[in-house]
Amino acid sequence: MKSFFKIFLASLLAFFVLCVILFFVFVGLITGLTSSERVTTGSKAVLVLDLSRTYKEIGEENPLSRFTDKEDGDIPSLYDVMRMIRYAKSDSAVKGIYLKCGSNGNGMGASQEIRNALIDFKSTGKFVYAYGDVITQGGYSVGNIADKIYCNPKGGVDWRGFAIQLAFLKGLLQKLEIEPQIFYAGKFKSATEPFRETQMTEANRLQLSVMLGDFYNRLLLQTAEARKLDTATLHQYANDYKIRFAADAVTYKLIDGLKYDDEVKNEIATRLGRVKLDKINFITMQKYAKAVDFKRDGKEKIAVIYAQGDIIDGKGDRDMIGSVTYRELFRKARLDDNIKAIVVRINSGGGSALASENMWRELTLARKGGKPVVVSFGDVAASGAYYLSCNADSIFAQTNTITGSIGVFTMLPNLEKFFNNKLGVTFDGVKTAPQADMLVATKPLTPAQRTWLQNSVDSTYYTFKQRVAEGRRKDISYIDSIGQGRVWSGSRALELGLVDRLGGLDDAIACAARMAKISDYRLREYPEPHNFLEVLLGNAEKDNTQSAIQKEFGEEGMKTWQTMKRVKTMMGVTQARIPFEIAIQ
Repeated sequence: MKSFFKIFLASLLAFFVLCVILFFVFVGLITGLTSSERVTTGSKAVLVLDLSRTYKEIGEENPLSRFTDKEDGDIPSLYDVMRMIRYAKSDSAVKGIYLKCGSNGNGMGASQEIRNALIDFKSTGKFVYAYGDVITQGGYSVGNIADKIYCNPKGGVDWRGFAIQLAFLKGLLQKLEIEPQIFYAGKFKSATEPFRETQMTEANRLQLSVMLGDFYNRLLLQTAEARKLDTATLHQYANDYKIRFAADAVTYKLIDGLKYDDEVKNEIATRLGRVKLDKINFITMQKYAKAVDFKRDGKEKIAVIYAQGDIIDGKGDRDMIGSVTYRELFRKARLDDNIKAIVVRINSGGGSALASENMWRELTLARKGGKPVVVSFGDVAASGAYYLSCNADSIFAQTNTITGSIGVFTMLPNLEKFFNNKLGVTFDGVKTAPQADMLVATKPLTPAQRTWLQNSVDSTYYTFKQRVAEGRRKDISYIDSIGQGRVWSGSRALELGLVDRLGGLDDAIACAARMAKISDYRLREYPEPHNFLEVLLGNAEKDNTQSAIQKEFGEEGMKTWQTMKRVKTMMGVTQARIPFEIAIQ
């Protein structure tokens, strides 16, 4: 017994010592991660803006990046990038911007905002150099405003025009004996077409052709202005496929020359005053964010609420717009007397109609309470995203923002034959009422149930039109004529009265300040940053899941997985949503 207590006490002591050691290690770890070294810009700095990065509405934080050599572990938000470019415009330490424009991970709305910020930066006489080994059309749409834009001699510049290609799953579902039971309102509501058609309907072909034409015309106009060419010539270049090799882009004046990366940087060094190549003070956006205070300061407060991703019922996360989370954010801003105006920045293709209704309600109450509500659209603000925004005092969009899609649908698969004929699985059960099992996916709907679901969709569509008609001060029949699930470019949305002005988030914030009659203000931004442990644990879980899928199935596999997740959330839920993804090539 005595030896037992000796062993027990020794083990207890060892455990206690281990806990103390781990405690101090953990405290040191936390201190190391949360403390920030003083970062300085230095002299003759050149900001590096990498367009291959996707700058979301809400920035990404990676606390573990401080233990690696990757100083760009954190990715700033799109608006932070805008503010840093504006700050650098008057920062004497910053002499220019080096734009990596090979590829572009940002949508057309975000790209337009970045492009406008770079044009404003250049107005002070500071330089912008752009370079890419292979320059895509998305990268070129921003890079063409540079003082000099160069391409790798063995690379290329893409100039072929725009295209959209959609995948249709009807044939696959038929082979699997899966029946997609679909109900929709709006002849342009194309989100369900992949399940019910083998090719585009004429309505969908029309809306996408018009919208894509608007986007393409915008590219031609901006390129013509930047490169001192005419739009007809540029259009002909694409039609005749003139730009096949990198040298062709020089011949036809789309770029300024062919150079390797070191040659471009040597030119920048000369521009800085014959600085040696390895001594150029390149500074990333991530580092610049830690070196300068680029955020506005003032007495009054304007709430800026960022909303990105699919709209869902419940809480969601930072890549989703959960109705519970955002309803509380809107309410918090609405009831806070210190907040004088609310600006909502939204980038979403929609989702749950009920979730959109609940958020619409909170913004409507804010407006009725006398607090200005201004909405800024990003790359896309369609369907449910437009629903929740439509009653704002003012709505801003970019010319290339995908806007509108006022329409509704729901769907429920019938998997009975798939399970029975393909897998040999059958189902049986009991119920207490005739309709208790209506929304199960293992039997077909009855005619009466189909009628009920279609009536539900029609009713939601009517409510949607009603909300838009009231918010935009239009007749409901007019809203129906431009609705029907149709998507529009931001420029056409302005003509139709779906938005009030063309512009970015800065313009929306300035409008909100004017409406609130304040000039000395700062921004209160939501969602608020996670604390350290939330960021650390959240990133770990996200990274483990995504890296496992990407490692096994690649980038396309990741997209398929994300699509399947979306499909799952759509089952049996009335949706105000555009097609899964409109990828413009």
